[in-house]
Amino acid sequence: MTELAWFKSSYSGTQGDDCVEVAVTEQVIHVRDSKDVTRPHFTIRRDGWSRFVGFAAGA
Repeated sequence: MTELAWFKSSYSGTQGDDCVEVAVTEQVIHVRDSKDVTRPHFTIRRDGWSRFVGFAAGA
């Protein structure tokens, strides 16, 4: 696997609290806790991520 390009959620605070980072690949979305990047991350398929984002946005 190549190096993932992680980016922080636009909803993450600037105080260093409760931050989520994601890395997008062609097949899946990788999700991790930005406060402890040494812990394992999880992956979700793109269609599942789309449903989650729609639900979180209130759609």
